[in-house]
Amino acid sequence: MAARIAGMHPPHELAVVHCSGALGLDALGALGENARGSFHPLQSFPAPRGPEAFRGITIGVDATTPALLKRLQRLARDLGAKPKHVPDRQRVLYHAAAVFASNYVIASVAEGVRLLEAAGWKREEAERALAPLVEGVAANLRRRGIVKALTGPIRRGDAETVARHLAELEDDRLYRMLGLVALRIAIEAGLEPVQAERTRRALTRDVAATRRRGGG
Repeated sequence: MAARIAGMHPPHELAVVHCSGALGLDALGALGENARGSFHPLQSFPAPRGPEAFRGITIGVDATTPALLKRLQRLARDLGAKPKHVPDRQRVLYHAAAVFASNYVIASVAEGVRLLEAAGWKREEAERALAPLVEGVAANLRRRGIVKALTGPIRRGDAETVARHLAELEDDRLYRMLGLVALRIAIEAGLEPVQAERTRRALTRDVAATRRRGGG
């Protein structure tokens, strides 16, 4: 698209801006004679949303000229958002962070729905049950931050419950991986070292033998 626009020989004063979170300004390299920028709302748009979707969010901006950067920052503020300069060197990690906070949240909830389906729930019933929990977690995150928002067996150092979960799961790799991340947060939140170590052992212990014996 950038090459097609460049082929139209746009006037030099025309600035061209893309809205990709993953791509840097080099995506518009064909328009080298024009000011180029990026304007990426850090928000989820599975379908069209109204202007309220921009209020209070962060918008990642970058530009090849200071004038265009200021213009994009002003546009973000006019939408009720907070502009954040995200240069090319930060772009990949910035977008990966967005994937963790959005796409992978959906993936994690989908795993929860799958477990409830395995227990006999209908999918719609499982989704309705888990959605308010996710909304409550998001509200706690906004009010209290990551460390204080963490709850559950890993935050409490309840290694026995963690072990029971692992023994019941057919594929426990995701639980273990996310559990170790949660454990780091729990330690930062003040989990006692003895409880932390017991929980770590529960998360890293091989339970395959237990399953083969029928203990799961």
